[in-house]
Amino acid sequence: MPTNDSDLQAQARHIIDEIAFIPFEQCQPLTRDFKSLPPRPGIYAVRHRNDGLLYIGKTKNLRGRFSGGHKAFLWAWLDKYDDEDVRIAVQIISHWENPALLLELEAIILRATEPPYNVQIPMEI
Repeated sequence: MPTNDSDLQAQARHIIDEIAFIPFEQCQPLTRDFKSLPPRPGIYAVRHRNDGLLYIGKTKNLRGRFSGGHKAFLWAWLDKYDDEDVRIAVQIISHWENPALLLELEAIILRATEPPYNVQIPMEI
């Protein structure tokens, strides 16, 4: 787990690389049950084939977060995106026990990427 700001920045950059730049075809396709997503903590990105990152979030259970519904999918549907063009990129994280650090990690990622479906982007502390 990162212990200082530069470690946190480096980890955030690694997560951004994993969820934003993995080839679209390697992202998880949308399914009814999301069985391909692990029931583990992680940071995830809802991505569009051409428009890139739509939404970034964190969760204690990746599969549960999506199988229960997700607002980004509703917004993508309202914006008339074809479901074949929307996928999920995930990065498993093992340090869920430090919520403050995780919140800051998510904030760094959101500030760096500014996905359009994230309503509020945290300001720099």
